Amino acid sequence: MSRTAPPRNSSLLAGFLSLLGEFLITVGLVLALFVAYSLWWTNVLADRQASARGDEIRRQWQSAPAAGAQGQPGALDTQGGVGFLHVPSMKNGEVLVKRGTSPGVLDDGVAGYYTDPVKAVLPWEGPGNFSLAAHRDGHGAKFHDIDKVRTGDAVVFETRDTWYVYKVFAELRQTSKYNVDVIAPVPKGSGKTVPGRYVTLTTCTPVYTSKYRYVVWGELVRTEKVDAKRTPPVELR
Repeated sequence: MSRTAPPRNSSLLAGFLSLLGEFLITVGLVLALFVAYSLWWTNVLADRQASARGDEIRRQWQSAPAAGAQGQPGALDTQGGVGFLHVPSMKNGEVLVKRGTSPGVLDDGVAGYYTDPVKAVLPWEGPGNFSLAAHRDGHGAKFHDIDKVRTGDAVVFETRDTWYVYKVFAELRQTSKYNVDVIAPVPKGSGKTVPGRYVTLTTCTPVYTSKYRYVVWGELVRTEKVDAKRTPPVELR
């Protein structure tokens, strides 16, 4: 007895499904590689670049005259870096701080201080808001663990000749990314109503998205002069 051949349409369908399966597997692998690149390899590259630039800044500090001879520490700001941010509760080591918050700046694995739409007031410039941004994921992810920061925690900014020690007093876990009032000289939503010497940390939230902004506010509690050994303040020991 002869066997009946399968319908031609069934063979075509089976072939199509086989090709579709292979295509979906390939797409999945490509997407997995893209995610690995975005969330791991960009961190590696950014950390290398930030570390090299940070070493260069410290060499400049060692060879430059004391701040009193040139004026304020900002005299060294050529967009290469003005200092280092330390937030122990984020466990992210020292973070180089540069001018600006564009992707071209933050993608280098640093934190950037705002120049637009509200200009940050640098710590040595007196009362105002030293407002900073950094990536939460990819490109160094320097503010990835911002949700670990709590009221009372220390935020320390290190310049060539001064440690600026801030104490966290408020957090805003979600707000519109268009809410620029959080970086105002007297940051709205922080609970403060009078001028002071504030620091503001901002980044994207939820994790792996950029839909909203996460905000942490601190207030300056003291400054310490940097000694010859660059002994860190007690909050960093």
